Amino acid sequence: MTFAAVGHLALRTVAVVAISLTILIANGTAPVCAQDYAAIIAQADRSEADHVTDKRRNPVNLLTFTGANTGWRVLDMGAGAGYSTELMARCVGPTGKVYGQVDEEAEKLRVRMTMPVMNNVTVLVRRSDDPVPSELRDLDLITFYFAYHDTTYMGIDRAKMNKAMFAALKPGGFLVIADHSARPEDGATVGKTYHRIAEQTLRSEIEAAGFKFVADAQFLRHPEDARTSIVFRNPTPVDEFVLKFQKPM
Repeated sequence: MTFAAVGHLALRTVAVVAISLTILIANGTAPVCAQDYAAIIAQADRSEADHVTDKRRNPVNLLTFTGANTGWRVLDMGAGAGYSTELMARCVGPTGKVYGQVDEEAEKLRVRMTMPVMNNVTVLVRRSDDPVPSELRDLDLITFYFAYHDTTYMGIDRAKMNKAMFAALKPGGFLVIADHSARPEDGATVGKTYHRIAEQTLRSEIEAAGFKFVADAQFLRHPEDARTSIVFRNPTPVDEFVLKFQKPM
């Protein structure tokens, strides 16, 4: 084979790989990993309390699966004390924007908002079934970590909530949900007693709003969990699911 032919073959190979990666990303089957997520988790200004939370959240895998990228606009549903909101703020950087939705603002979140890293974050104190102002649209990503089950006992209209999230995303945008797993037969009935929800129940509700299921992750799975105890006092590590959905193009 001549030198010119070798060069031509190499260029064709590069082009095929590039096109394949583009297709994978567009289809949502591969995360956009422009970030060094391990370095983000290791940043020195993160609190000791958050490092403790890291031990049960596996944040490097969670962020990798989520794929948050520099400059993205993100809504963090059920932000709580802001652990995941801060992670999103670090991922998208100063050129990005994060909205942390809470039904009621907590003191821990107010304290966290004083940190310089939170300068690109706006807190939205709104009901979960009306999570964003009507003008807030074309978001790249919505995260909903370990709080969807809470909406099952809060008087929240979940169908309305899911449609609102769908409307807030841009076409091709992603929704990533993680939660504590209930037994299939428990459906959405043990949110208050066990702080769990059945995976298939949640998935069915999300897909009913128009979302397309993309992928699930296994890194928080614990099949030894009987799923019959409250998560805060479970005798084994808690079985948890992480699901990715996409708004069709």
